[in-house]
Amino acid sequence: MEVQLTPFIMLDGHAKEAIAFYEQALDAQVVFQQTYGEAPGEAGQAVPESGRDRVAHSVLKIGGADLFVADSEPGVSFPHSKQVNICITVSDQEQARRYYDSLREGGRVDLELQAIHFSPLYGMVTDKFGVTFQIFTKRS
Repeated sequence: MEVQLTPFIMLDGHAKEAIAFYEQALDAQVVFQQTYGEAPGEAGQAVPESGRDRVAHSVLKIGGADLFVADSEPGVSFPHSKQVNICITVSDQEQARRYYDSLREGGRVDLELQAIHFSPLYGMVTDKFGVTFQIFTKRS
């Protein structure tokens, strides 16, 4: 089972600006970008018009490393201490559940582990040390 840890920057409406900055400052290449409005089906339609242009997810390649950059959902902002978190990517749902359950012990659930349009099992938890993790399960 392969596990991948990726830094994930969460911003409040400034992701496009940050992405452009990292393209220039770090020679980053955008390999994927999707706005909340471009989300498939009901997921994209549930977003208020004012938030449809916000970046739901992007993947930047910097050398051999990935960096994820996104905006928070409209109306949800992260304190500056939560803007950078770690995304744990796995392909096995049981492993995702195990990581999620272990990390939430003594911590806080930010988003229940659930199926979502971009992942069969996705959730966010802040551990007892204040570090926020996103658990992302790849589609098979």
